[in-house]
This record gives sequence, structure tokens and C-alpha cells, in this order.
Amino acid sequence: MSNQTISITDSIYKYLCDNSLREDKNLSSLRAHTYRMEQRNMQISPEQGQFMQLLIKIMNAKNTIEVGVFTGYSSLCVALALPHDGKIIACDISTKYTDIAEKYWEDANVRNKIDLRIGPAIDTLKTLIDKGMSNTFDFSFIDADKINYDNYYEMCLQLLRPGGLIAIDNVLWSGDVADIRINDIDTESIRSLNKKLHKDSRVDISLLPIGDGLTLALKK
Repeated sequence: MSNQTISITDSIYKYLCDNSLREDKNLSSLRAHTYRMEQRNMQISPEQGQFMQLLIKIMNAKNTIEVGVFTGYSSLCVALALPHDGKIIACDISTKYTDIAEKYWEDANVRNKIDLRIGPAIDTLKTLIDKGMSNTFDFSFIDADKINYDNYYEMCLQLLRPGGLIAIDNVLWSGDVADIRINDIDTESIRSLNKKLHKDSRVDISLLPIGDGLTLALKK
């Protein structure tokens, strides 16, 4: 027994995937496509995607938000877990990578569940708030530019219903947040949000060492 999370070696990670991962063929294909790209580290890990699918099903979520799409792996995970009338409002700043995402969404027959909004996510989220959609969403996933993480968090928190869940990616930032010698703007932005969330009485939280670190914040 241990009072600390186990270190994940390559062999343990392989065992974890071999004995847990149930990856849809479209997800596997998209992950392989993205792995060949220089920016492949921007994609979430498959076990994180499967974990998010489980959360969606536990919550019976229908209305969701994604901030940061990239090639669409996380949105495809969520879309596959949503009911037939479920929806994702997916925010990204350009079509450079979302064009890839759309192909795989089509192949998986979930394109109708995904409302892709191209433009600054802050503008998209503000539009939703201005349209009176606060307190109506079940789940949001934040995985975009780190400097705006706090803004995305605040706006998603407003849009979520009580009992809704925010998942925030990269909160361990390859361990840099724990190294006081590292003070670049991205690291400081994540570090600041982590400290804020720790004390935020509006939510219940758990920071999990999955992928590059995932914080779950449940709106009270």
C-alpha cells in the first residue's frame, strides 16, 4: 500500500492502456494522425479522453463547452459519450487544425453534435452569456492558451449550472508549476489559477495526475 500516487513508468503505462483503454476506432485513427504532427503534444492522452467520457456519462451531460479544439480528439471523445441530442459548443481560433477535426467528426457520425465556433473563445463565451445561457451547461473542458485560463474559467463557471463540472487541462504543465525557478507567462498563469482554485469556495475541486494534470471543479 502507498500513501502517494504511483509513479507511472513506461511499463506501467502500457499495462494501464492494455487493461483499461477501450478506444473507438475513429479516436485511434485521429490519435495516430495527430501523432505524426509536430504539435502532437497538444493532444490529450487517450486514457484522459476515456476518463472524460466516463464523467459525461455519470453526469448524464447534454450541453457542453470546449475551449481549444486542436485536431478534435477531446471533442470527439465527448461527442461519442453524449446522447443523440447532446451538443458541444467547440471554440477555437482558427481552422488550421479544426479542418482535420471535422473530417474525423464526420467519420464518427457525430458532426451534428458539435457546434464549431471559430474566433476568440472569450468572444464566443461572452456571446453565450449575453444570450442568457448562464447556468445552462453541464460540462466544460478548457485546453487553450494558458494566459487566458482564468478568463475561460470564470466565464465557463458562469455558464455552468449548479452541479456542472469544469475540467481544466495542463495544470501540472510538465512539472514546471512546481519549480519556482520557472516564471514564464504560461507557467505563471497556470500556477496562479491553481492557487485560486485551491481557495475558490464556489467549487469543489480535485487535481488529478492524469495526462499533464487535470483539475475538476464542480460548481456548487
